[in-house]
Amino acid sequence: MGKIADNVNSIEISGIRKFYNKLANYPDAISLTLGQPDFSVPKKIKEAMIAAINENKTEYTSNAGIIELRREICSYLQGFGIGYEPEEVCLTVGGSEGLMDVFMAFINPGDKVLIPTPAYPAYESCVKLIGGKVVNYELNGDFSINFGALEKVIAEEKPKLMVVSYPSNPTGAVLSKADSEKLRDIIRGNDIIVISDEIYSSLCFDEEYHSIAGYDEIKEKVVLVSGFSKMFSMTGLRLGFVCAVKQYMDSIIKVHQYNVSCAPSIVQWGAYTGLRECMGDVESMKEEFARRRDYLYGQLRDMGFDVNMPMGAFYMFPSIRKFGMGSDEFCERLLKEEGVAIVPGSAFGPGGEGYIRISYAYSMPQLEECAGRLRNFVENYKQKGSSK
Repeated sequence: MGKIADNVNSIEISGIRKFYNKLANYPDAISLTLGQPDFSVPKKIKEAMIAAINENKTEYTSNAGIIELRREICSYLQGFGIGYEPEEVCLTVGGSEGLMDVFMAFINPGDKVLIPTPAYPAYESCVKLIGGKVVNYELNGDFSINFGALEKVIAEEKPKLMVVSYPSNPTGAVLSKADSEKLRDIIRGNDIIVISDEIYSSLCFDEEYHSIAGYDEIKEKVVLVSGFSKMFSMTGLRLGFVCAVKQYMDSIIKVHQYNVSCAPSIVQWGAYTGLRECMGDVESMKEEFARRRDYLYGQLRDMGFDVNMPMGAFYMFPSIRKFGMGSDEFCERLLKEEGVAIVPGSAFGPGGEGYIRISYAYSMPQLEECAGRLRNFVENYKQKGSSK
């Protein structure tokens, strides 16, 4: 392995994919692993992409993407009080490319990057690939930011960047207005740049969507990363976007240009139509996710799990500490004994151990079947414990 870069050797395949890949050995198992909506891409988006092909809109676009979509993104964000101009927006090949572009634009070897734990595993892996140093910051029991711990770690570590991710994968937590104001004050008072991953922003259930990018006084300290994979169920079509002030965007686009040149043209035209004509589809999808969330939450509580009600995204993150086993063992046994695949909390960093992630981006019949199997697993565990 000596010829492979140390930075590559220092990371592993995503724990989410690692567990999903185990399904090949369990053909009868049901998966609740991936964050992929089970809805079809809205019809008008499909039609727009087909029309783009027929109209030969298949050439390179500008590096930043078509101006029509960038304008529409600005208009969409303005509805949440987030102000960007089209030249401050860049279309990317999914939110994942957007994240990597931003990290590469800012991180020098050894630079410290604050990442919450638990959190989406790509943050840490991207930082390590580039040669940055990961510093975790703690969350509260409800997965909101522990501001006392955050201020302490900023003072001690002097990080260059901080990642914020709300609505959250894997916890489903959202950023409240009060917490967004506290975070704004911390950002304003420190020499730090925040990367705000808002890919699930269209899926806030009972709370309003509060973005740290909505405060003009810290606009030059925030980079917003988002996309359309979750909003329009366009996961395989790969279209995201980055928003940043021009002084940062000029550098981010350099990375983007030499990485992919531009995002896929026909998908950009599809998303443009989506923002203009398909927000009703998004609302319908959100209502169905809320119904599934309520069902799964009730089932887990009835089984005795300690679990927070998710207020966004489509994940539930119950504690398994009372079961006396680690998250990897819990998930391995559940897969082998009951044929249900979920993701161990360990996949999301040290703060994820003691939890499991269940995606409810699956149909209600699948959720009902998995809930029944999980109940069997829990009852068998209790019976074995009481017979000792």
